Amino acid sequence: MSRFWSPVVHDLTPYVPGEQPKLARLIKLNTNENPYPPSPRVRAAILAELGEPAADAARLRLYPDPNADLLKQSIARRYALRPEQVFVGNSSDEVLAHTFQALLKHDAPLLFPDITYSFYPVYCGLYGISYRNVPLTEDFSLDPAAYCDPAHAVGGIIFPNPNAPTGRLLPLAAIEQMAQARPDSVIVVDEAYIDFGGISAVGLTQRYDNILVIHTLSKSRALAGLRVGYALGHEQLIEALERVKNSFNSYPLDRLAQAGAVAAIEDEAYFQARCAQVIASREALDSALQGLGFEVLPSAANFVFVRHPQRDAAELAQALRLRSIIVRHFKQARIAQFLRISIGTEEECLSLVTALRDILG
Repeated sequence: MSRFWSPVVHDLTPYVPGEQPKLARLIKLNTNENPYPPSPRVRAAILAELGEPAADAARLRLYPDPNADLLKQSIARRYALRPEQVFVGNSSDEVLAHTFQALLKHDAPLLFPDITYSFYPVYCGLYGISYRNVPLTEDFSLDPAAYCDPAHAVGGIIFPNPNAPTGRLLPLAAIEQMAQARPDSVIVVDEAYIDFGGISAVGLTQRYDNILVIHTLSKSRALAGLRVGYALGHEQLIEALERVKNSFNSYPLDRLAQAGAVAAIEDEAYFQARCAQVIASREALDSALQGLGFEVLPSAANFVFVRHPQRDAAELAQALRLRSIIVRHFKQARIAQFLRISIGTEEECLSLVTALRDILG
């Protein structure tokens, strides 16, 4: 603590990202990264942007396109939108940060689930946004009716779909119900994992001007290392994000990130094949874990959320670590006995099941 800190810094509780250990021969199932490489077109696009011969890399001395027009056009084509309905940023976390500041800071509290992405309360603390946690039901699903009570004023609603860390999916009809019940509030649907088993709410943005959908290329496109995210919605919502972005950093995406992201978006066949591969591995892992006595929540994401009725979650996580397998354990109330396990390759999932069988005896 320093006497030079601004008052806001004293009260912040920063987000703690998943561990990124520097260990060899590690099976890393704790941060929901895609177990497969990105499209080969990504590497080709980045090399082309660097230039051949290497001397042409001098183009890196120039700023990138501040509007990322080619990327916006690519995303717009995929979702049958206009480029004006697309906002891009340096990871979906940055897009979320701008969203909190531009659209969710009002007199009434922001609503989000009590068990959800733990960056949400961090942004509220950073931007001075009041919020209220809405408890998930006993089976850890989101109850849309709990967000629609007309007796309570709402400054906005945000939730991941599928939710994190539970993996449970909310149907589109429930999202539409909230948009209709709260026409004067923005409904932010954080779809980081939607490609692994759900239907995107992007189509609803054409009928409701209060729905904003946020995506990332880190998960289903296997580009966590490039940090690219985007938002889709009504032009006036997008304009608010652009105004904040251009008051903060007018060049958020570098040249290589823009080139790689365009290539990833446009390789639809590769994207679909890899998503199907992850889904198949998730279903196989779900079955294997249930065979070992685990309770596995229904998941539409690239992870499963599990607990064992006779074994402590922290002890299981430690026993796996001793076998060079890392999973995510949350100490939060209600879920302290759960583990979140990212879907790895078929070989990694088999190693996990073998290790758990050994641990459980």
